Amino acid sequence: MSDIVFISDLHLMPERPDTLALFIRFTEDIAANAKKLYILGDFLEVWWGDDNPATGYQEVFNCLTKLATDYKTEIFFMHGNRDFMIGETLAKQCHFQIIDDPHKINFRGKDILLMHGDTLCTDDIEYQQFRKMVRDPKWQQHFLAKSLEERYQIAKNIRDKSQQSTSIKSEYIMDVNQDETDKVFIDNHIDLMIHGHTHRPAIHHKNINGLETTRIVLSDWHETGSYLYLDDSSDLQLRTYR
Repeated sequence: MSDIVFISDLHLMPERPDTLALFIRFTEDIAANAKKLYILGDFLEVWWGDDNPATGYQEVFNCLTKLATDYKTEIFFMHGNRDFMIGETLAKQCHFQIIDDPHKINFRGKDILLMHGDTLCTDDIEYQQFRKMVRDPKWQQHFLAKSLEERYQIAKNIRDKSQQSTSIKSEYIMDVNQDETDKVFIDNHIDLMIHGHTHRPAIHHKNINGLETTRIVLSDWHETGSYLYLDDSSDLQLRTYR
């Protein structure tokens, strides 16, 4: 039985039925054999509150419930830049636990820092300002006070604007800032970090102040499924699920 599986950036939405189906199969084939599943943000492409009727998502939500209740896999969810309005109501419905970003876990005596990854992209000043605004509890309270239709339009406008902005930003700006990444390693006293967000899957090794560090970047799920499998018997490895 594998110990932990990590995924990120599935960007699930009804308009991508192949990805929905891929994830459902993944829960049955891979996650069902794990003790823990960590979803490190952007699980859903857009979400505008837990009173969302969730049209097109019910089968996905049902498979999370089955994973937790039938297979006894513990599910942990971290907000991303697309699904930061997921709340405790949906968490309770789907039997997952919301964790902070960043979140530290211990695996076989080793501390590992989990992040979505967007806070590492400090060169994207415009996005960091936006993130600060929408993560403010007062902003979220004001947002949730609006009607479902109003929230849907706001969320759609945010998504459209984000896609337009991303299309004209340089690759450098949208990647992690190395100084910020080094600082996170040092401040958290860890040598292993796992995150998503950038859609640039890789395993990076770097010496930081004499400490050998490893930063694992998870892939998005736009074409194939990707996950990190972690147990006693295997090295750190990114795997593809088709």
